[in-house]
Amino acid sequence: MNNSKTPVRVIAVTSGKGGVGKTNVSVNLATGFAKHGKNVLLLDADLGLANVDILLGLQPQHDLRHVLSGEKSLADIIIEGPLGIRVIPGASGVAHMAELTSSEHSGLVRAFAELPLPVDILIVDTAAGIADSVITFNKACQEVIVVVCDEPASITDAYALIKVLSKDHGVKRFQILTNMVNSDIHGDTLFNKIARVTDQFLDVQLEHLGFIPIDDYVRKSVRRQLPVIQAYPRAPASRAIDKIVRKIERWPPPENASGNLAFFVERLVGENKSDQVT
Repeated sequence: MNNSKTPVRVIAVTSGKGGVGKTNVSVNLATGFAKHGKNVLLLDADLGLANVDILLGLQPQHDLRHVLSGEKSLADIIIEGPLGIRVIPGASGVAHMAELTSSEHSGLVRAFAELPLPVDILIVDTAAGIADSVITFNKACQEVIVVVCDEPASITDAYALIKVLSKDHGVKRFQILTNMVNSDIHGDTLFNKIARVTDQFLDVQLEHLGFIPIDDYVRKSVRRQLPVIQAYPRAPASRAIDKIVRKIERWPPPENASGNLAFFVERLVGENKSDQVT
């Protein structure tokens, strides 16, 4: 259970392009942490095409729009997913975070700060690409996981995202997760393709967080609207995800002495206000 001595770890899961399995990774990481006894909050931060609820077979009655309008509290809209993970449903089609009014900013900060639930890990499933909202959410998180698959567009767009975040916004550390690969060697090769270019042109630190293999059980789990790590725990993809979860659990504690989520939204709001001033 979270308290002031065990700060919340906040992780963005992002990608340069769609179709690389980013949301599936977010959902399975969240479920993996829950299997390890963590209190997990999963924020669907794809403000245009929110789909975490679809992957989990959930039917939210309310979403972030109702929090921003003041109709509901954050606790009111949270729904429970597999193994007790809590999901904040995204609001398809709402304005980007950068377009929120000052009162909406304040309301969102207050909503997170007053959340009466214990949280050990917040996973933020961003949209793909380099839109303002994607950049804003990534900057506000402590760790950024970039999901990449072995396609030229995925590699190129991942590099573009890393370049924008590092050169324009000061994000210097990235975890690369290679998805839908044939083997660990294939995953390492894909990681090295990206690392060679970033080493040459960018001042960033890249780490290969791990790989998830091509696995028919992933497709089967999507059809069942369940995380593969829950539906087929012995599947190759599930074992790979569990390995990644265990690796993240060995990371040093996050630098968040307050122990709550207010800092995360303060960073969201602070960045947006500075963007509006410039």
